[in-house]
Amino acid sequence: MAKELIINQTLNECRVALVENGEILDYLMDRGSDEKEDFPNVGNVYKGKVLRVLPGMQSAFVDIGWEKAAFLYVDDAYLPTLDEQREMAEKSKQNSEKSQRIGEMIPDEFSTLSEQVDMRFRPEATIESFLKEGDEIVVQVAKEPISTKGPRVTRHITLAGRYVVFMPYIEHTGVSRRIEKDGERERLKEILDTIRPDGKGIIARTVAEGQSYKTLKQDFNLLVKIWKDVQKAEQTTKAATLVYRDLNFIQRILRDITDEDVAKVVVDSKEMEREVEKFVKRFLPNLQGKIEFYEGDASPFEKYGIDLEIERGISNKVFLRSGGSLNIDQTEALVSIDVNTGKFVGRKNLEDTIVKTNLEAVREIAYQLRLRNCGGIIIVDFIDMEKEEHREQVYTTFVEALKKDRAKTNVLPISGLGLIEMTRKRTRDTLTRVMCEPCPYCEGTGKVKSTLTVCYELVREITKTLKKTKSTKLFVFAHPEVAARLSGVDLDLIETLEDAYGATVQMRSENNYHVEQYEIFTQDP
Repeated sequence: MAKELIINQTLNECRVALVENGEILDYLMDRGSDEKEDFPNVGNVYKGKVLRVLPGMQSAFVDIGWEKAAFLYVDDAYLPTLDEQREMAEKSKQNSEKSQRIGEMIPDEFSTLSEQVDMRFRPEATIESFLKEGDEIVVQVAKEPISTKGPRVTRHITLAGRYVVFMPYIEHTGVSRRIEKDGERERLKEILDTIRPDGKGIIARTVAEGQSYKTLKQDFNLLVKIWKDVQKAEQTTKAATLVYRDLNFIQRILRDITDEDVAKVVVDSKEMEREVEKFVKRFLPNLQGKIEFYEGDASPFEKYGIDLEIERGISNKVFLRSGGSLNIDQTEALVSIDVNTGKFVGRKNLEDTIVKTNLEAVREIAYQLRLRNCGGIIIVDFIDMEKEEHREQVYTTFVEALKKDRAKTNVLPISGLGLIEMTRKRTRDTLTRVMCEPCPYCEGTGKVKSTLTVCYELVREITKTLKKTKSTKLFVFAHPEVAARLSGVDLDLIETLEDAYGATVQMRSENNYHVEQYEIFTQDP
């Protein structure tokens, strides 16, 4: 089915959506991070300096010249010898034949090795045995800074081209698992084996399907040249310095998410149109003649209905067409999704209503995960189904819907409690965190204490103050609603306190106060 790539430029903000039949397959945005010299975009390579080695966490913090130190885990820090790699590859092959996978793994295009094998080349090697503070090492950003965390980096460098990926430190020939035809996989593997130098690695990306030896070789040669330039820069620069910057935002988009099915690229900026045409002419000849300049009054995102979808993507509640709904809550630990029948009452019986709601929900959940870029652990609470065949039907439909996702996901079968547990690979921040910020009033909790609760808290504080002081006059400053409630006839708390302690309590309303904020002042006798 034909896809459309929509690009909207608003000053420093660039938004991109890949759309198919009105459904967003991928949504990305950039607000000038590429303009910041030190922002650690995924793919950037740095000459870093080890700040701290943490044996208790088997990790290290590395200075790459950004405001927050980068995090390096032991598995990403150890560079194996060629003999170790070959020994592990043989073990991997043997173990993969014996292993039984629990749940379904939907790979991304870099997934070529068995997902069930421990790929630690030396499990007994501790990070302090080969890394120490002050060491200067070459690292690559694997995950951009998310929330309060700094970037995550790796020493296993991968340089991505249009058709292939070059791995200078890992010996491996791989074909993206998203290429499903066995004959094509074998053809590509034979080509890659002839291209790959001894001791190096190469992976065919999904768009390499059907490409010739010449095309793949040219792409690989360009990456080898880039790597040589990185090595030269690393030798001549100081630590905590960028030695290779990946393509800018729009170039990465064109390289990574466009394929043969893209029918047109819509842009609304002449400058962007020139940049896209220049890149397409050099690297993506199949897109030549498909670039369309948009001249409408409203933005292309409004015309294509993308803005409405984004609004749905930052809402906690998503309504289904049948009348059912999803409640999506993102926490620091995980993302929870609850499926409800809502207004949908069905036509035949309760079980039929539940199954139809769950089947509609799985497609919307897969869509929302892509749109919101949810990552990490995800728990989906489906409406309980009595029949095993219905649970299997919902699970199979969910797995099929997730195949549109470019990110790697791992999905376990529906549990006895009606839950699906899954993980989704995360490399950048979620849509909600990028577009929203915690409410300054409730400080991100999503709730504040009720007026009545604050009233009784304040009464307890006033009582404590009256017991401790000999003052006969108190001044209390509080939010208007709290002050009104305390002085109101329904509670009459202030008058009761005055009678009990023989003191005068004067309430003052402060419009600028938070509903939970109050202050008590005494007048000396």
